[in-house]
Amino acid sequence: MEDKVVLSHDDVRKALVRIANEIVEKNSSEAIALVGIHTRGALLSARLHTLVSELSGSDVPLGDIDIAFYRDDIDRREPLTAPVVHSSHLDFDLEGRTVILVDDVLYTGRTVRAGIDALFDYGRPARVQLAVLVDRGHRELPIRPDYVGKNLPTAADERVNVRLEESDGRDEVAIVPAPATAAPAGGKEDQR
Repeated sequence: MEDKVVLSHDDVRKALVRIANEIVEKNSSEAIALVGIHTRGALLSARLHTLVSELSGSDVPLGDIDIAFYRDDIDRREPLTAPVVHSSHLDFDLEGRTVILVDDVLYTGRTVRAGIDALFDYGRPARVQLAVLVDRGHRELPIRPDYVGKNLPTAADERVNVRLEESDGRDEVAIVPAPATAAPAGGKEDQR
C-alpha cells in the first residue's frame, strides 16, 4: 500500500488557520502562550504563533519543550537506543497563563502526558490546553484535545506521517502501513 495523502499543503494551512481562530476566540481575555513538543509540534507551534499573534494583535509568548526523558516507554523501544534530545526553550513565566501545548499527532496520549510533565517542571500554568494537527484515536490515557485540525480514524496497523516544509520539504499528512517490526505501542517515533 502506498502513502495515502489525507491532508495536502493547503489543507494543513487551512487547519492551522482554523485552530488559530479557535484559540483566539476561546481565550480572548486570557494571557496565553504556545508551547510545542519537539520536533513537529514545535514547528507547528511556531506557525500558530504567527497566526495567533496576528489575530490577537499582540505578541504571544512561544516556547518549545523536549520530552525525551519524560517518556514512559524509553526502556520498551526495540532495539534499545538512546533518545534524541533537543533543547527546551521556555523564556517566559508560566504562572497565570493558559498554555496551549501543540503536537502534530495525538495517538495514545503518552506523548501529551510527557509534555505536561515536562511543562510543569518549568512552572504552574493556570490552564493547559491541547492543540493537535491530527487526532487519530486509539487512546491509552484519558486525554482529549481542545483544538484539532483533522480527526482521522485509523486502524492500529496504520501509521500517520506528518511532513512539514521546515523538516521534510513539503506539507502533507499521509496514512501508511505500519512497519512489520514496529516497536511496542506508545513509541512516539515508531508508531504515530
